[in-house]
Amino acid sequence: MKAIYKRELKAYFHSMTGWLFLAANIFLSGLYFFALNLRFGYSSLANTIYNILFLLLITIPILTMRMMSEERRQKTDQLILTSPVSVGRVVLGKYLAAATIFTLSTLVIAAYPLILSRFGAVSMGESYTALLAYYLYGLTCIAIGLFISSVTESQVIAAVLSFGALFLGYMMGSITGLISSTGNLFTRILNVYDMTSRLEDMMQGSMELKSVLYFLTYILVFLFFTVQSVQKRRYQVSVKSLQMGAYSTGMIAVAVAAAVFLNLAAAELPSRFTTFDMTSQKLYSLTETSQELVKNLTEDITVYVLQSEEKQDTTLKQTLDRYTDLSGHIHVEYKDPVVNPNFYKDYSDGNIGMNSLIVVSGKRFKVIDYNDIYETEVDYTTYSSNVTGYDGEGQITSALAYVTSEDMPVFYTLEGQDELTLSTAFQNGLEKQNAQLQSINLLTQESVPEDAQGVLIMAPVTDISADDADKLIAYLDKGGKILMTTAYMEDFAEEMPNLQKVLDYFGLAIEKGLVMEGDSSMYYQQPAYLLPDVAYDTLTKGISGEKYIFMPYAQGIRSEEKEDVTLTPLLTSSEASYSKLNMNQAQNYEKEDGDAEGPFDVGIHAEKKLEEGTAGLTLFTSENLFTDNANSMVADANLMLFTNTVASMSDSKESVSVPVKSYEASMITINDGTAFTLGALFMLLLPLGLLIAGILIWMERRKR
Repeated sequence: MKAIYKRELKAYFHSMTGWLFLAANIFLSGLYFFALNLRFGYSSLANTIYNILFLLLITIPILTMRMMSEERRQKTDQLILTSPVSVGRVVLGKYLAAATIFTLSTLVIAAYPLILSRFGAVSMGESYTALLAYYLYGLTCIAIGLFISSVTESQVIAAVLSFGALFLGYMMGSITGLISSTGNLFTRILNVYDMTSRLEDMMQGSMELKSVLYFLTYILVFLFFTVQSVQKRRYQVSVKSLQMGAYSTGMIAVAVAAAVFLNLAAAELPSRFTTFDMTSQKLYSLTETSQELVKNLTEDITVYVLQSEEKQDTTLKQTLDRYTDLSGHIHVEYKDPVVNPNFYKDYSDGNIGMNSLIVVSGKRFKVIDYNDIYETEVDYTTYSSNVTGYDGEGQITSALAYVTSEDMPVFYTLEGQDELTLSTAFQNGLEKQNAQLQSINLLTQESVPEDAQGVLIMAPVTDISADDADKLIAYLDKGGKILMTTAYMEDFAEEMPNLQKVLDYFGLAIEKGLVMEGDSSMYYQQPAYLLPDVAYDTLTKGISGEKYIFMPYAQGIRSEEKEDVTLTPLLTSSEASYSKLNMNQAQNYEKEDGDAEGPFDVGIHAEKKLEEGTAGLTLFTSENLFTDNANSMVADANLMLFTNTVASMSDSKESVSVPVKSYEASMITINDGTAFTLGALFMLLLPLGLLIAGILIWMERRKR
């Protein structure tokens, strides 16, 4: 085999075939690398790789067309047919030679993420998973091309047939879609040869061992077909041709059956053993929040998908597979609206989009419209809509909690003092928590409603009345829970005496001045934009030790010990921090005489033990903490803190709100000079160098 391998490899480099293949693949990959990564700044290589797949349909038939057919045309195949070397070794040697040429071009592409990493954060896992898919696809195409080359002595026919076979595999998904939109036995058989659908998940950053197995078995099967093709001709020169021909047919049937059985068996394995999320955003993994909810399910839930299984959104299917793997109580059923056009009308009066979900339990149901699964943003320069996030897990986990919970918690947000209005993102966080949010003005209410599981006081600009303060304290005496944020005020106790009465209930007060951070690692851009230390607590689950909280313009919290009050600091500034007084007259952020020294608590949770139950207050001293601008700075960590806090105030105690997973990967910033230099290297210099080297070697050999 080694001699065959060396012979074939030399043949590629002694002719123009190998050099042309390398030059063409490197040129086109370099072109897309320059356009998408160097110029547009995409940090992932997945789009680049997906765009160059079609080139393999052209270059690989050229690479493989002479591998066996040339031997037949020149009659040198007789040496192989009568040689003591096994046919399997001959075929493997030829295949490895072609695979080596393809590997060389792939190694050039493998350098692209390393180059990009010098200019910014790169999703290495996603990029190299996509590259592995490309490599396996290419190796499979070589095996198919080698087999076709073994059945004809014409290189042209071998190239044309190989292109046709590879093109058919590339387009099979579209072809079966045209035959039947709902799928049938015939299309399922045809989809066995649908190679691109096996690439899609890996191109999106999901390491699919089932897809890896699919390509490996295809390679082995077509190599076996090639061996059988040559083996049959080898024994046609003997008197045993009839027996060996029958043996060959039987072995082909066995090989195909074994490959089919192996892939069917792998398909039955739970996806947690075969699928691995390689994306930097962990788009396809379930968070700890979802895992705990699903594992604790005690009743059966059915998730209806309004689509055929063959046409379902692949990303959404992966997410649903994660849920079914974790619990036998979750069942997924596909209801194609083409076949069952009226099914959804039992659950909704309006129209529901294809790929929408209906989550049903014995208690109630919830509809998840497909439009809510993806977050979109309108680009007003082009008036086009771009997908910016995936909320499949968030919507499904929320629906599971909704259909299994006994009661829906109700929260009241205080109004009448120019309080902050929660943005859509934070309202959605509450909705995912399956909480009802209602407004309340205590001036028109005798008391806080009995069904209130919590009251939100969001950075009021003016003070509440003394009567309102008494109503809040009466609510706390019954075991009430309050979430409060405060706006910056030089002297809170003086400007907000009635709200201060509520704080006094827990022995809390707000420091004069604005907290400035002296430790540069604990602020962003300026000392007033705090990145406080996050304590480990139920309220900071998923944040502490993992994410930053962005807290601009905060004030310190003073506390006095009370025998019946337990205080838990949540957010704290460093020892280098200080509270700067008279900010309106301050000329800079530097510490001055009279400024109080840190550290300061800027977020705290207080619980007061009552005769029956406990009263609770969670206080954050930043008006902007729960706003979209602050939240976007820390990838939804502020939103997570908000939903955790709200969950702790309800009977569930645990948040079931999972933030949207962003599709917006970090961008690469490369100056034009460097981008054009790298582009010229991979698009011009390297391909031209390979072509020139090939031409020189070819001309030198012609002279001999």
